[in-house]
Amino acid sequence: MTQTATQGQWDRRIHRANELISSYPFAAEGLRFYARVAELQRSLSAGAAKVIANSPMQPAEYLPLREQLFNPLLLPKFAEFAAQVRQFAPERLAHAAAQLARARPEAQLLAINDFLSGGLRSSASEDAEQQSGDFNDSTAQGLLAWLFLQPFAEFLAALIQPVQLDGTPSACPMCGSNPIVGVLRPEGDGGKKSLVCMLCAHEWAFRRIYCPSCGEEREPQMGFYAAPEIAHVRVDVCDSCHTYLKTVDLTKLGLAIPVVDELATIPLDLWACEHGYAKLQMNLLGT
Repeated sequence: MTQTATQGQWDRRIHRANELISSYPFAAEGLRFYARVAELQRSLSAGAAKVIANSPMQPAEYLPLREQLFNPLLLPKFAEFAAQVRQFAPERLAHAAAQLARARPEAQLLAINDFLSGGLRSSASEDAEQQSGDFNDSTAQGLLAWLFLQPFAEFLAALIQPVQLDGTPSACPMCGSNPIVGVLRPEGDGGKKSLVCMLCAHEWAFRRIYCPSCGEEREPQMGFYAAPEIAHVRVDVCDSCHTYLKTVDLTKLGLAIPVVDELATIPLDLWACEHGYAKLQMNLLGT
């Protein structure tokens, strides 16, 4: 993928977020926030080639992508990114951004390393807190690290040859992260399912009846919920581990951008939470 194509991805996401504001007014605040973050991410992506060219660590297919994000040249950009996000983020996230913007490099590096080591997976006990956006300081710092690293991860993933899949892995075969959303793409008379990585945006084929959290494959334990007013997005649930992941059906709405439409469909998250399901992976809004 060329740098122009990578930039085009950010343009399409920003356009889609702004487009959905009028369709989903209940998600307007989050979509506006995401669109502004995506503008910053687009700038980081545009500068990624220069950072990587000047780095002693060049992209290498034999190194895990996550290890390649431990790049000393990224750290000064993190403080600037956090300072910019602070200007328009929700209160708790703005507080964490202000702290990181003025923190010592060691503290900034710790936030990045903590995210790369542990990720930001939802849990049943945290779901209600995350649905309100009132997450704790540690989660807020991890979310900022994720937002910052994402454009660099996507840029690197575009340079690395996709790995040959052995089966249908539940974690991203490119960087080992959780999926953020499922996708149904037109194929024949139906749809072919894939998953999209929460960090590097790599997309890989996945079985339609299979839980990416616990590996459940018995059809009676797997189900989905869809709301008539959001017909192109559904909630795929597992009654064995009580987790869920949204899937965007491009056979119903080909103009959808999965990672953006997932953010807008908050009522589906509320339904899942009310019915006792925990999200496999929180999204970029912390829900």
